[in-house]
Amino acid sequence: MLNEETLNAIGNAFIAMSMWELLAVVLALAYLLLAMKEKISCWYAAFISTAIYVFLFWDVSLLMESALQIFYLVMAVYGWWQWRKHGDKQQELQIHCWSLKTHCVVILAVCALSVGFGYGLHHNTNAALPYLDSFTTWGAVITTYMVTKKVLENWVYWLVIDAASVYLYIDRELYLTALLFVMYVVLVVIGFFQWYAIYQRQQRLN
Repeated sequence: MLNEETLNAIGNAFIAMSMWELLAVVLALAYLLLAMKEKISCWYAAFISTAIYVFLFWDVSLLMESALQIFYLVMAVYGWWQWRKHGDKQQELQIHCWSLKTHCVVILAVCALSVGFGYGLHHNTNAALPYLDSFTTWGAVITTYMVTKKVLENWVYWLVIDAASVYLYIDRELYLTALLFVMYVVLVVIGFFQWYAIYQRQQRLN
């Protein structure tokens, strides 16, 4: 249980928190809500929020997380282009599952990349929590790809990544961002069951 000193420290951090982080969190939530309604404007919110996080994460020495935001910037542009070009045609892509073999290969690859990049960051930079930073980064890269391909298990991957990210952001005193990811943990569980119900309906029709 948190003691009074710790609670006071968290409270003071909230008061002194950068308005940039607040704006990034608000836009990140806006992205999620707009995406749920399939509004193309979600990509504008995602792009601006991600651009802010590039600098926020760099400022607190989360170098891999900062680099990940650049990937998200590209994905935001790609997502906007896809939605604008294809519109409702995206619905033709059905939710599907990867094989156990594919998952094993992907998990091993993420672990290997996390160790390799974590080692490099640990010995050559001042990165904070380099191994965890690398894990959440590479995990997010592959999971974002899974979302674009409508792989059902992406929600399970996000659950692990987002939960790990909560600890990462609390350690760096990015408390609003940590709270955002706590919300994401809840939402990915809901997202999994929503997609799973759709997947089952598709299987019955095929």
